[in-house]
Amino acid sequence: MEQFLVELGDHTDQTTKQMLQNLIDKRLKYNRYKNIHFLLLTTAFVFGFFVFFFFYKTTVETNGSNMFDMFSFFVRKNHFLTLFFIVFTLFGSVKVIFDKKEKSKKEYHALRCEIIEKSKDLWKGDKWNQRHRVFEQMKKNYDINLYHQSK
Repeated sequence: MEQFLVELGDHTDQTTKQMLQNLIDKRLKYNRYKNIHFLLLTTAFVFGFFVFFFFYKTTVETNGSNMFDMFSFFVRKNHFLTLFFIVFTLFGSVKVIFDKKEKSKKEYHALRCEIIEKSKDLWKGDKWNQRHRVFEQMKKNYDINLYHQSK
């Protein structure tokens, strides 16, 4: 459990602390997928650009007017097929990671909205006055806004 959640003491009960810890974990998971997605997308575009540029320079410019010669040259050279396969695999992995990123974003947003909706039940009585400390720490440390539901 995060250190500031342990330091809250009696201002927040154990269930609320666990919900906040789950929210932090989901946020970190979402950030991880977001970074992986960006890295893979950038890699796929750069690698794809160089492969298509290499293909253009070696195949299209040398066998420019005859489509059959370009195709036979492409098929005869196995490295072209391998490079194009790698490019398509990279773009496929970008799609898979994008789907995982979107799923983790939905889970994170759903839990965040649940905590916001149930905040009156989670912090009752005199604990209500201390909840702003939790909200400020979540915003400052993890960029999690618990004040409003809108993104």
